Amino acid sequence: MKFSEMPYERPDFDAAKAECAALCERIRRAPDAGAALAAARDFDALSRRLTTMAMLVEIRHTIDTRDAFYEAEQDFFDANYPALGEAQLDVTRALLASPHRPELERAMGKLAFEKMEVDVKSSSPAVLELRAEENALVTAYDKLYASAQIEFDGKKNTVSQMGLYKQSPDRAVRRAAYEAEGAWFDSHRAELDELYDKLVKNRTAQAKKLGYENYIPLGAIRMQRVGYTLADMAAYREQILRDVVPVAARLKALQYARTGVDGAKFYDDAFYFADGNAAPHGTPEEILAAGREMYHALSPETARFIDLMFENELFDVLSKEGKAPGGYCAELPDYKAPFIFSNFNGTSDDVDVLTHEAGHAFAAYVAARRELPLILTNPGMESCEIHSMSMEFLTAKYHEKFFGADTPKYELAHAEDALFFLPYGTMVDAFQHLVYANPDMTPDERNAAWASLEKQYRPWLDFAGLPFYGRGAGWQRQIHIYEWPFYYIDYCLAQTVALQFFIASLRDWDDAWRRYIALVNEAGCKAYPGLVAAAGFESPFAPGTMKKLAEAVGAWIEAQNKRLAEA
Repeated sequence: MKFSEMPYERPDFDAAKAECAALCERIRRAPDAGAALAAARDFDALSRRLTTMAMLVEIRHTIDTRDAFYEAEQDFFDANYPALGEAQLDVTRALLASPHRPELERAMGKLAFEKMEVDVKSSSPAVLELRAEENALVTAYDKLYASAQIEFDGKKNTVSQMGLYKQSPDRAVRRAAYEAEGAWFDSHRAELDELYDKLVKNRTAQAKKLGYENYIPLGAIRMQRVGYTLADMAAYREQILRDVVPVAARLKALQYARTGVDGAKFYDDAFYFADGNAAPHGTPEEILAAGREMYHALSPETARFIDLMFENELFDVLSKEGKAPGGYCAELPDYKAPFIFSNFNGTSDDVDVLTHEAGHAFAAYVAARRELPLILTNPGMESCEIHSMSMEFLTAKYHEKFFGADTPKYELAHAEDALFFLPYGTMVDAFQHLVYANPDMTPDERNAAWASLEKQYRPWLDFAGLPFYGRGAGWQRQIHIYEWPFYYIDYCLAQTVALQFFIASLRDWDDAWRRYIALVNEAGCKAYPGLVAAAGFESPFAPGTMKKLAEAVGAWIEAQNKRLAEA
């Protein structure tokens, strides 16, 4: 079914809660495992219906945040979904307590129950009002961000559309673009500070009501981190600081030398070549058409997947006024269909998004056809991001469809971006640990903490002359910090695997692709450590992994840089 034809009807939340209560009773009274499993499957069907309606609202609201109908529906879900979620958790609690649990685990998968155990630690009736308030604050931030209209180049631009100017070969244009964008954030400084302050205090209050010292352990639970600990993640951050930052700093010096910029500033950081960054050739429609050709050529599985996406209008990728920022892949369980949302801006990011979000969508497409319980259709986000980030590298032999003769430039910059991202993404996580360990920080103290972390994780950056970034407020551009706390180091954990896929593909692409398909076919049946091992790669938590990986990727970047210089 085409996305535009998918009907939306506001769910009857009272009826859904009553249905959950009845399912709880059925599970408790089930005379045998068969009866309990039938109730579990009915609960899965209910959850799919509710999730589908919630996703239709979220997608249509983010496509146009000015649409009054879907704005009202989003507000309704924000206010009422927490209570319904608690009713759903009651069903989960009943399944966990069932005397037939061993048989249920064999039928539904042990990991499903491990994830259920994590879920039940994430909420209680005591925090329902706080969760509704949190949802409303997140929606307010999303709407504020989407409202940005930045006067530049004789027209009004969204934050996403400013990306093209921030990569201009004209240094004066780059600087002016960063200044104009920063000025918009500065003009909304009070609102941004107030929203975040309220979110931090709200989440801290939730954590305390649930018996936690602060939000940090609750944040890990809500991210469904299974198979590794907060201590493992701290050790990973230490590896990034010790082993990746020095390599990144060395490669940054190469980049700055390549561009010929003296005294590089922050507005030079995303500028990779003296004659301009590689940009995709053609219109957005032509880029999408090239993407369809690519996925047809890649494999029979991806060909079937991409046809579904195009035939059912499961994309919205153009930047436009009123559209929410960022990009994501959503899932519509009742239709076994993913949906890709993004904001094309005329830079190589358009191709990155097409391959990245399509990696998510392909994994969702595969999982939906395995008839798994809804809870298993996705692994944790750190695993979901493996699908997307690895796809960016594994589509390399088709990059010429987008970049033509500029393909070698794109591939160098893409590999550099992937490695440079590791310090940044880890810094975002370190910042949130500081904030939630000290929830009474003032806005100025938060900015000072961010500025201090920048010096540790990205010591090559110079923010001089940029008021917004110079005062340490650049974190307010990072949507995840407001909307999905602690969902960012997931990208780093996934990038660690994606870079291992990259190195493996350089040796034997066919073998790397087989390993990727095998990983995707695991769907949600293994947690992150198991997926990494199943692909035959090293765990990022193991000592020495990041040093070895940074050196391998760094060596390829240095060799590619030399090849381009000699060409």
